[in-house]
Amino acid sequence: MWEDDANKMGGRWLISLEKKQRNSDLDRFWLDVVLLLIGENFDHAEEICGAVVNVRAKLDKIGIWTADQSKQQANLEIGRKLKDQLGIHGKIGFQLHRDTMVKHSSATKNLYTV
Repeated sequence: MWEDDANKMGGRWLISLEKKQRNSDLDRFWLDVVLLLIGENFDHAEEICGAVVNVRAKLDKIGIWTADQSKQQANLEIGRKLKDQLGIHGKIGFQLHRDTMVKHSSATKNLYTV
């Protein structure tokens, strides 16, 4: 969880998918993320804590969690690689766990976008 010592200083790259993308993209993206992690295809794999998928009524989300938000270059390279490997044309955002924990609305501000 966010408050775990391995995660609390980190953040997540978040891919949001509309419900209509569930059948076409969610399973494929999730499989590709898992294979990228298993295959250690990220240059900064030591910074990755894990991945999560959330299936919700309106919006599905896939996230890759990283350990240290202060390692800007590593986090940006992870985000770029993720976006490139999944073939995402839009932007994806990186959010701090501490911001997500204390959010007062449904939107958390992105620290980085790629």
